Amino acid sequence: MNFPLSIKAVVIDLDGTLLNTAPDLAEAATRMAAELNLPPIELETVKTYIGNGVSRLVKRVLTRDMDAEPDAALFARAYPIYEKHYAEGVSRESRPFPGVVEGLQAMKTAGFRLACITNKAEKFTVPLLKDTGLFDYFELILSGDTLPKRKPDPLPLQHACKIFGIAAAELLLIGDSLNDTQAARAAGCHVFCVPYGYNRGRSVAELDLDAVVPSLFEATKLIKKI
Repeated sequence: MNFPLSIKAVVIDLDGTLLNTAPDLAEAATRMAAELNLPPIELETVKTYIGNGVSRLVKRVLTRDMDAEPDAALFARAYPIYEKHYAEGVSRESRPFPGVVEGLQAMKTAGFRLACITNKAEKFTVPLLKDTGLFDYFELILSGDTLPKRKPDPLPLQHACKIFGIAAAELLLIGDSLNDTQAARAAGCHVFCVPYGYNRGRSVAELDLDAVVPSLFEATKLIKKI
């Protein structure tokens, strides 16, 4: 891989890449568990549950397992309770990670087209980006319910390429998890990962990617605008 990569657009993941959302996701999980008389749950555990959307997060909190399916009636009760608590505190503690704002400013200044692609539902994504001051950096925002498929499916990245009028090889995805690397490779895009996010408790260095970058700002040193 020759650096700097020549690209035209950068797509960035939300939870664990742009924003540290774990405290608010965990608080909603704690409140839901209390309301359902379930045992409390630690922040560190919730961090390993993030990345596949709210419904999977709720299922993991109910079962305390990554892949198990909870009782259907319990899930039907739990899901709206979780959404209510999360909507009330979506940005209470969530903040940009170090280097995020500087990185976005540098990318904007360099002329890269910018998009945010997340598996989080739009009703949470938009308020979160607005409340944390990041919304206006992005020309395109694709949430988990914007398109028929979401990461790790390549569709959101293919959609971004179409909107920007660019080839897949001219797009870079910056994320924090297996979902991101699988989506990028399936779409034929470049992919960097940050090491501080939510990759189910695993190191991102194990993933199929072009580079591990300590921050979004550091990522700008490895790319140049075509």
